[in-house]
Amino acid sequence: MEKPPRVQLDRSAWIQAALDTLANEGVTGVRVEVLSKRLGVTKGSFYWHFKDRQDLLSAVLDTWKEGRIQDIVKQTHPDPSASPAQKIAQIHRVIDIYSTSRNRKGILIELAMREWARRDNATAAIVEEVDAWRLRCAREMFLGCGLPMHEASTRSMLLYAYVFGVSMMIYDRFDADVPRLKDDIRDMIAGGLST
Repeated sequence: MEKPPRVQLDRSAWIQAALDTLANEGVTGVRVEVLSKRLGVTKGSFYWHFKDRQDLLSAVLDTWKEGRIQDIVKQTHPDPSASPAQKIAQIHRVIDIYSTSRNRKGILIELAMREWARRDNATAAIVEEVDAWRLRCAREMFLGCGLPMHEASTRSMLLYAYVFGVSMMIYDRFDADVPRLKDDIRDMIAGGLST
């Protein structure tokens, strides 16, 4: 009888498995032996790609950071030739994208990262860097609409707090007209911008 082919994993498969585990169990659940069993490979496969558990955790942090920064830059990147109306429409689109997205796994990873950051200075620095990027990108959109720095900063903080908060809430029963509620909030964040 022929043996089944051995599973060949690359570094990214280990990182993805660690992110999945992080979402469900937090950083303490990210252990080499547990991941090996879940992936159906030996621990030797892990050590082919990583020096040790800390090397994996560093790769997880880098992957999360790069993904979050690339995403916000992609959504907020200004078009230099955009009209004022297009710049305002971009702000509305960003608000809509981030306030309607209900990626449960993404939310769980975000929460796990923040919990991890409470106990680990290196992780806290990464989370702070991601937050700074998100806020800076949002602020640049408001600055692009001609708002002064202080108001652009305030609106970017309000936008970020709204998007982050709504992603964690179960709010469907709070108000009978959720679409109107979201439109009102969007108008409060982006209202008064001139075209």
